Amino acid sequence: MRTAILLLGALALLPPSQAVEPTEYQLKAAFLYNFALFTEWPAGTGRTLRLCVHGQDPFGPALDDLQGKPVRHRRISIERQAKAGTLAQCQIVFISRSAAGELPATLEKLRNVPVLTVADMPGAARLGVMLNMEVRRNKVTFSANLGSARQAHLVLSSKLLGLAPEVIL
Repeated sequence: MRTAILLLGALALLPPSQAVEPTEYQLKAAFLYNFALFTEWPAGTGRTLRLCVHGQDPFGPALDDLQGKPVRHRRISIERQAKAGTLAQCQIVFISRSAAGELPATLEKLRNVPVLTVADMPGAARLGVMLNMEVRRNKVTFSANLGSARQAHLVLSSKLLGLAPEVIL
């Protein structure tokens, strides 16, 4: 049932005429949207959720589908190639593989800041990324670092955490 919720959310982002299987990054863009839906930010966050890509954008046009999408009473705004110095102004930061060498410094800059960090690098959740997507057996799955989310004053839904094969406390 829970997997069905994320799958339905992923499928909702795909154009209705698309008959081919979604690409890896179309699915990961859908996961990003669902991560936003199942995360609570502090009350003063504002009406826009800035989703920033740190490093090279692996999503291409798949991320464009999220521009302006509603997340409760907020809307998503996409910013590609975000600079390290501006990441604390985002609410969601996707750290791309091209920025892997900067991962420890990036996470340090965002420590205690209400920014949801997401990546798709092996072992990134164990290093402090809050949600790390991986492809296992041809399926996109994710690990969650609950301790990092709590430190940033973010609440990850129990429904979301229930879907993660690994939750790091």
